[in-house]
Amino acid sequence: MVTSRTARSTALALATAVAALTATVLPFQALAAPAPNGSRAALLGLPALPAVTARSETPVLHDDEAGGDADADDPAIWRNAAAPDRSLVIATAKQGGLRVYDLDAREVQSVPAPASPGPDHAPGRFNNVDLVHGLRLPSGRADLAVTSDRGGDRLRFYRIGGNRAGGPLTDVTDPAAPPVFSSSQAEIDEQRTAYGLATWTDKATGRSYALVSRRERTSVALLEIVPGAGGEVGYRKVRTLDLPADFRLPDGTSWSPCGEPGELPQVEGMVVDPANGMLYAGQEDVGIWRMRADLTGTPKLVDKVREYGVPGAYDEETEECVAGADPGYGGTRLTADVEGLTLLTEADGDGHVLASSQGDDTFAVYDRELSDGNEYEGGFRVTAASAALDGSQECDGAAALAAPLGRKYPNGLLVVQDGHDAPGDAERPSTNFKFVDLGEVRQAIED
Repeated sequence: MVTSRTARSTALALATAVAALTATVLPFQALAAPAPNGSRAALLGLPALPAVTARSETPVLHDDEAGGDADADDPAIWRNAAAPDRSLVIATAKQGGLRVYDLDAREVQSVPAPASPGPDHAPGRFNNVDLVHGLRLPSGRADLAVTSDRGGDRLRFYRIGGNRAGGPLTDVTDPAAPPVFSSSQAEIDEQRTAYGLATWTDKATGRSYALVSRRERTSVALLEIVPGAGGEVGYRKVRTLDLPADFRLPDGTSWSPCGEPGELPQVEGMVVDPANGMLYAGQEDVGIWRMRADLTGTPKLVDKVREYGVPGAYDEETEECVAGADPGYGGTRLTADVEGLTLLTEADGDGHVLASSQGDDTFAVYDRELSDGNEYEGGFRVTAASAALDGSQECDGAAALAAPLGRKYPNGLLVVQDGHDAPGDAERPSTNFKFVDLGEVRQAIED
């Protein structure tokens, strides 16, 4: 779903592009960019990218009272090792809680978010989700779905059991789990709370962690996931790292992304490479950072959004940012916001980091190898397969699993959020998730 931050970033990007187009002529390949899901990229004068299409899509969610305030955001893919055909996609629906889908994109379970603790407080709002595999519980090892509850500033944990009556997910959250960032309910109510999420299991120790970002702040916290004696699961904070909010430009000036007064450039999309313990974090209006998942050492900015360095002034009346002249310090592959990050692994240890470039409806692909400096290797779009099955626009979250998932997806699966499901109801906010054959994505990248 498009947030006000995304709308401001898109407006900033479009204003910058329009200003540039008054002095330049669009190259032919930009004019020839495909219209479906690529109209904004064409307007920005960006090159055409290969397209893949979805095989199926989940039922539409509506972020209104009639739809239960459900808004598709972030997916995770759980592989059923005993029966790969019965693998699952677990996804957040914000105030609508969690949704669980089978490989035909049919809903098999809906898990509500927690109720508000009081009439003046926010209800639960599930933002991002990731998985922990083989966590040792008193009853044995278990796979867990972990989600960030933005409404309550907490993490919640759900044990995954493929054959459980009533649905595969069971809530095992420790009721004493503390807020991640807030010190009181009053601070929680300000909603600068747990936002983006990635999980990581340290090979050296076998301990599992969650990395959690903070809404409207640059903070990322490392939380150790702690099983309790009764089978419940909680966490303890290890350390916190703050990414920059201001940046020194090559001309010696200082720049910070435009936003509402008091907002800092937040992180949402994150993924950890288990092979080397590196965290990739998307600071939405800045770019993609690489850092150690234990949050020690110095973060490195791998790539920047096109809008990096563009000055902007916040207009209180329109609640949007007005762009100034582009000084030319931005990147060339990402259009703000940077959103869903996911990892595409390969059997030989190679692979890619995929990032959603939300502002132009594309996905950017980077080499996973540190020795190659996370080199950019191309991009793609998820476009309409038919009039009834559209592509992905303004994608928030994405998840890839490079493992055979039975007859349906023998080459693996990519799931991406669609921020504007079509044809849909034009009068209602409509979102869902698209299922894409990972083999088609690999071919698009290689071509």
